[in-house]
Amino acid sequence: MNYREDIPSDVDWSLVGYYLLFVFFGWLNIYAAVYDASLDQNIFDMSINSGKQLLWIATCAILILIIMVLDHKFYEQYAYLIYLLTIALLISVLFLGREVAGSRSWFEIGSFRLQPAEFAKFATVLVLARYINEPGVKMELLNHQIKAAILCLLPVALIILQGDTGSALVFFILILVFYREGMPPFLLIVGILSALLFIFTLLVDKYLLTGVLISIALVISLRMLFKKLRKKWRKIALVWLGLVMVAGVIFSVDYFIHQILKPHQQNRIKALINPEADPLGYGWNVTQSKIAIGSGGLLGKGFLEGTQTKYDFVPEQSTDFIFCTIGEEHGFWGSFLLVAFWIGFLFRLIVVAERQKSKFSRAFGYGVSSIFFFHFMINVGMTIGLFPVIGIPLPFFSYGGSSLWSFTILLFIFIKLDAHRSQVLERI
Repeated sequence: MNYREDIPSDVDWSLVGYYLLFVFFGWLNIYAAVYDASLDQNIFDMSINSGKQLLWIATCAILILIIMVLDHKFYEQYAYLIYLLTIALLISVLFLGREVAGSRSWFEIGSFRLQPAEFAKFATVLVLARYINEPGVKMELLNHQIKAAILCLLPVALIILQGDTGSALVFFILILVFYREGMPPFLLIVGILSALLFIFTLLVDKYLLTGVLISIALVISLRMLFKKLRKKWRKIALVWLGLVMVAGVIFSVDYFIHQILKPHQQNRIKALINPEADPLGYGWNVTQSKIAIGSGGLLGKGFLEGTQTKYDFVPEQSTDFIFCTIGEEHGFWGSFLLVAFWIGFLFRLIVVAERQKSKFSRAFGYGVSSIFFFHFMINVGMTIGLFPVIGIPLPFFSYGGSSLWSFTILLFIFIKLDAHRSQVLERI
């Protein structure tokens, strides 16, 4: 079978435009993050991150050409093979990878480094969409949900073994794909409530929280007791069973934090709750990040004028904390425009996903939207202290070749599938 075809003309140019805009301004901000006025370095200098990022951007042009030339049926037909190759890479890096910042998740050949966890994202979205599109698969059924979950959780387990918890968390957002393709909302609601309960347990004394919940259960039980309800004793029993399960979650959080999480991960939780408690220790990153963003004021200090950047107060400023550079140098309005463009981009992804005629393309589109949403929300949130620092890059803005390649592949496979949606319509 011939898997090569002409580049389609029915391309969604708005998504391409967002991509070019993000990559260009991301490149400028990487330069701003590493700029040192005392050194004779320009934006093209290959010894600094902006020059290296430009090389990655150039290779992305080749990737895009390959994606757009390949037959659109290629991605669905070889989804399982791509997934298995990625799993093999995730296993291999456990034995052959280089340890960086406590995580053994990088292949290193000379100055070239590759992170398989980044590529596992698009491979998992591909295989999930392929499975959902299999004949007879209905995401309303529990056994099909379990099989789909296994496909998503296998790379999660391998990435956690590498010590990269942040990258592993990204895969859980794919529950939105499950929900869109038919999973009952009950499980999604339970997941959201569990996350909220986890947060409340961190902020409120567990005994106080349990006491409040017992009081609520008593009120509900008394109301049921004095009402004429069918099988009211069974319903009251269910209320108290639910209370026991919730209490179990509350008291397991302390064990999870102190017995399972590593010390640096515990410090990230502490920094989220109260960074001022140790501003020179575990609270340093978040505290300096807030100072950098706040110091930008309304209009910012100007391009290449960020003092927090110049004096290296914020660590990892060209990668995980790139949003600090935007906030400091371009101020509130620059940050606002970035957020506005990202919201527009995410909204456009959902619109394009909804117009697909193929279940495979629609599920893939929602997977792409979910991953971009998670990265944007967590990255911006952790720089302003709303989420713990977990090493999540801002797509197209943060420095890094593996992440740029992965996000580019994700987006342009979807653009390719969308460009051929009319052919699916013709076959119906």
